[in-house]
Amino acid sequence: MPDKDTEVDSKLVRQIADGNESAFTMLYERFAPALYGMAYRIMNDPKEAEDVLQEGFTYIWRKASTYDPAKSSPFSWAVMIVRNKAIDRIRVRQRIDRLREKVTAECSLFPAHDESSLIQPALREQSVLVHSALKRISDEQRQALQLAFFDGFTHEQIAENLATPLGTIKARIRRGLLRLRDLLQDTQ
Repeated sequence: MPDKDTEVDSKLVRQIADGNESAFTMLYERFAPALYGMAYRIMNDPKEAEDVLQEGFTYIWRKASTYDPAKSSPFSWAVMIVRNKAIDRIRVRQRIDRLREKVTAECSLFPAHDESSLIQPALREQSVLVHSALKRISDEQRQALQLAFFDGFTHEQIAENLATPLGTIKARIRRGLLRLRDLLQDTQ
C-alpha cells in the first residue's frame, strides 16, 4: 500500500496532467532539492545541474499524462527522468569533446602558412552545391538538418522545439543526410 506522500505526489501528477500549474509548483517544491542534488552529483557542475533539472521538470510537465503509478512512485519516475536528462547531456558533452579533439588533431596536419586564398574558390563552390542540394530536400528534413548541423541543437532539443517525437527527428536527419549525399554525388 502506498504511503501518504506517494498518494499526495500521485494526485499532484494527475493534476499536472490536467494542466494544473499550482500542482506543478507544489511537485517542484517537493522534488527539486533532491533531484538537483542528484543532477549535481552526476554533472559535477551547478549550472549544468540546473539545466538538467529544468529539462527534467519540463518533461514532467509535458508527459505527466504518461505516468503510470503501477510502475513506480512519482518520485522514482522523476528521478529516472532527471537521471536520463543528465546522462543525455553528458553524452552530448562527450560527443562535442571528441569532435573538438578530432578537429584539433586534423588542424595540426595543415601547414602553418595561409593557403586559404587557394582554397576559398573551392569552398565557395562547395557551399553553393550544398545550399543548392538543401533546397532540393523536403522542408522537414532541411529544418532538422539546419537545427542539428548549423544551429548546434541536439536531437532532443530539436524534438522539443518542433514538438515532434524524437524518433521522427532522428529519421528526418538521417534521411536528409542520405538525400544530400545522393544529390551531391550526382553533381560530381
